[in-house]
Amino acid sequence: MARLAESAATDAAPIIDRLAAQRERHQLRLLSAFHDCRVSDYHLGVTTGYGYGDSARDTLDQLFAAALSAQSALVREQFVSGTHAIATALFGVLRPGDELLAATGRPYDTLWEVIGLGDEPAEGSLREFGVGYDQVELTTDGVIDLPALLDRLRPATRLVLFQRSRGYSLRPSLSSQAIGEACEAIHSLRPDVVCFVDNCYGELVEAEEPTTFGADLMAGSLIKNLGGGLAPTGGYIAGREEWVRRAATRLTAPGIGAHVGSSPGGRRLYFQGLFLAPQVVFEALAGAVFAARLFERLGFAVTPSYDAARSDIIQAITLGSAERVVAFCQGLQKACPVDGHVIPQPAPMPGYADPVIMAGGTFIQGATSELSVDAPMREPYAVYFQGGLSQTFVRIGALSAAQTLLERGLLPGDLSSS
Repeated sequence: MARLAESAATDAAPIIDRLAAQRERHQLRLLSAFHDCRVSDYHLGVTTGYGYGDSARDTLDQLFAAALSAQSALVREQFVSGTHAIATALFGVLRPGDELLAATGRPYDTLWEVIGLGDEPAEGSLREFGVGYDQVELTTDGVIDLPALLDRLRPATRLVLFQRSRGYSLRPSLSSQAIGEACEAIHSLRPDVVCFVDNCYGELVEAEEPTTFGADLMAGSLIKNLGGGLAPTGGYIAGREEWVRRAATRLTAPGIGAHVGSSPGGRRLYFQGLFLAPQVVFEALAGAVFAARLFERLGFAVTPSYDAARSDIIQAITLGSAERVVAFCQGLQKACPVDGHVIPQPAPMPGYADPVIMAGGTFIQGATSELSVDAPMREPYAVYFQGGLSQTFVRIGALSAAQTLLERGLLPGDLSSS
């Protein structure tokens, strides 16, 4: 295994060098935004109650808007997850009689109940509020089927949803430019349609964000890319000012919107996490490149391949059996600094259609920016590996997973001497 790891690291090195150059560009851009927003030490303290006149809150919103090339942003620790931020944005835009059109096929599992998919809509879902739903599948190559998407626009279509990351599927993640091209085509026919992007796992992975290319609105979690491994909770919504304002009224209340919301714990970790985000995203990407090459060399199908362009931090590895999925997750768990003694097992989870196994002993509960792997227990039995505060840590985790597969005799062929 040691020789195989060394070879994988050698192959990955030129790709990682290119990622480092992009990290520097993002870091310089963020430093400029911090200067433009005049961030000061008094922005790092606590506020209480309603949070009226909280300049730290407003400055953090401005910073995120700059980082995401957006007119406006809503950054709040009151968002409990990325799904909560996405749901808030959807309920801010959609009204009874409107239709949501998914441009990238069936959305990620946790959005099914938000939308109201299934025979019985979940309580409080968009469907229960009279919002319709339709979807367009990606092409067999995993790209947006633009002719089919434009053909499916109806008078009731109010919002088109793009899921940037692969979710629990093996299709490629979408580039910001590809999403932008679809937004441009939609707006040319229907300027009133809101193009919304589930941006989870994609922030700072490419040179530009979907908003640069014409997306109207997007949302994500702060315990993923933009929290820099430090944000303890929260999420964001960013985009055109009108739609961010409407989302704010759903998070708080009409007439209140974004003008309230205190931070009893202070916002230092949010400012500092955003500043460190380019480095943390780079480390996660560098680790993913190594993991992709390692498991390619071990005989498994991976997507993306180690030298492919990336638009999110997720590395999918198709293992082909439930036994391998469990072994992989248990192997990675042994390499975690927190709960390294825990043995993950598949279990039902709220918001997911199938039992899911998750591994990742993180300092912040559920923080996929730190290092984690999760997998639905269904065909084709793939694991979704993401995050990593340092590429060294990611390599240790990937090697621990591979070693566990080896010890249990679950690697393809005879690799015992690798």
